[in-house]
Amino acid sequence: MRLHRNLVFTVIDSLLAIFNDGEYADKVVSRALKKDKRWGSNDRKFVAETIYEIVRWRRLYAEIAEVKEPYDRDNIWRVFAVWAVLRGIKLPDWKYFENTPERKIKGRFDELSKTRKFKESIPDWMDELGIKELGEEIWSKELSAQNQQAEVILRVNTLKTTKDVVHSILMDLDIETHAIEGYNDALVLNERANVFMTQAFKDGLFEVQDASSQLVAYFLDVQPGMRVVDTCAGAGGKTLHLASLMENKGQLIAMDLYESKLKQLKLRAKRNGAFNIEPRVIDGTKSIKKLHEKADRVLIDAPCSGLGVMKRNPDSKWKLQPEFIDNIKKVQAEVLENYSKIVKPGGKMVYATCSILPSENEEQIKRFLSTDSGKNFNFVKDKKVLAYESGFDGFYMALLERKQ
Repeated sequence: MRLHRNLVFTVIDSLLAIFNDGEYADKVVSRALKKDKRWGSNDRKFVAETIYEIVRWRRLYAEIAEVKEPYDRDNIWRVFAVWAVLRGIKLPDWKYFENTPERKIKGRFDELSKTRKFKESIPDWMDELGIKELGEEIWSKELSAQNQQAEVILRVNTLKTTKDVVHSILMDLDIETHAIEGYNDALVLNERANVFMTQAFKDGLFEVQDASSQLVAYFLDVQPGMRVVDTCAGAGGKTLHLASLMENKGQLIAMDLYESKLKQLKLRAKRNGAFNIEPRVIDGTKSIKKLHEKADRVLIDAPCSGLGVMKRNPDSKWKLQPEFIDNIKKVQAEVLENYSKIVKPGGKMVYATCSILPSENEEQIKRFLSTDSGKNFNFVKDKKVLAYESGFDGFYMALLERKQ
């Protein structure tokens, strides 16, 4: 591979924004890809994948490069040189790469790879927490899986089409996909491609949604004609899936604290042809009280640490702090307490997170069932998805049924 100066400079600028300015990697990558309209798909692929890869392995590469935060521009060039050497890329004759110690870099990599926190490139506190909650063996396997590049997975919108039709349409565009057993609406891209530019996406024939996330709507056991409430809808990935399973029949109330997210959901719903969705901004406790004991089904896609989706959001490793996890557990307990009251007698509720930590998942459900509100519910079943077993995101979902 030959390194091109304008592409590498874009990568360096982007890494400085992520590491020093605290910007989110996905936003920075999106901005970087708009920098030069002349770039072809390989150029764009190089920029996006290189940024994500260096973010993912930041601790390991910085340790090998012997640089510390806050990083100056020269530090980032040294980190980039480490990435290139370890990928077997010939360094060009640029001043930034003068005196790069290639043999030393490879030696340091071999030496540091014996220690998990460097090998898997994570903060000390996160490593300790993972061992405490999951045990050494599972945590090691899960970390390794979370450091793989995430596949692009589509959820076919069954309100408009079928998997076979979408597969054929994309095949005509030289985008190959395959189905996966146990995931009714999922198609996996054989190779990464910008599917958002396709007419099929613009026509609402599919959404991009991880396979594990696609299990949640099915877990809620919705039927056409029901009143369903998605209490933490966000931009509506799972809401749209629920609408398709409900065949646009019944009422689907999508609630969120942020109006901006619900505006995105409205646009997506229009594209998807999902017209049984009613977005509602959560404005204090009144919004919730109005719905007490009114819903057949309630989805609580709870805020969480996101430790199940690090392969998709590698910068979260560096942004997350231990205090955040302590605080989010309190929020999860409050959300369960408040939103469970929306379920009517005989109705069902799913609590879901994209975390792999038992303290955010099984232990939250156990704690809830011991409270006064929780005593109104029976535990039906739960499902834990680990990345090293499934190949997809880490997820947890628990189904509870309100007593009659």
